Amino acid sequence: MSTSAEGRLPHEKGFHISWDQIHRDSRALAWRLDGKGPDGGAWRAVVAITRGGMAPAMIVARELDIRKVDTISVMSYHAGGGKADQRREAQVLKAPDADVMGDGTGILIIDDLVDSGKTLELVRQLYPNAHFATVYAKPEGEPQVDTFITGVSQDTWIFFPWDMALQYVEPYRGKD
Repeated sequence: MSTSAEGRLPHEKGFHISWDQIHRDSRALAWRLDGKGPDGGAWRAVVAITRGGMAPAMIVARELDIRKVDTISVMSYHAGGGKADQRREAQVLKAPDADVMGDGTGILIIDDLVDSGKTLELVRQLYPNAHFATVYAKPEGEPQVDTFITGVSQDTWIFFPWDMALQYVEPYRGKD
């Protein structure tokens, strides 16, 4: 197997996130956003970009005592049939309540990760005055996010806890 960077599969430079870590990092995001809203420091609502933004948005909303929570569903990947997921043009599958959103002023839009920035770019076109926050950010997508906690390299594949299952793995040698 090749050890050069160009010969690696996306998961070979992996960053595994536990439930505890996503919780800690999402709380850190909330603390960074606290008091930064346009209405005397308050935010009007939280909108999670589904599906990855739902857990961080729930934690941010709880920490900042924001009761209005909605979602926007954006699809920018599809199964590649034997190859890694393939990127395609982002499209909105479900929009948040238009009466709450307006132009986005006072709205926190939360996602787990900004990768290429295409998803946030699309959502920013819809809500130009919203504040975009992610827990993790890759360099290509950083220009699309206003606040994030941890930067990771573009070639790192992040394994989130909701994408992994706990399962028994046989020992390399011997039996249990």
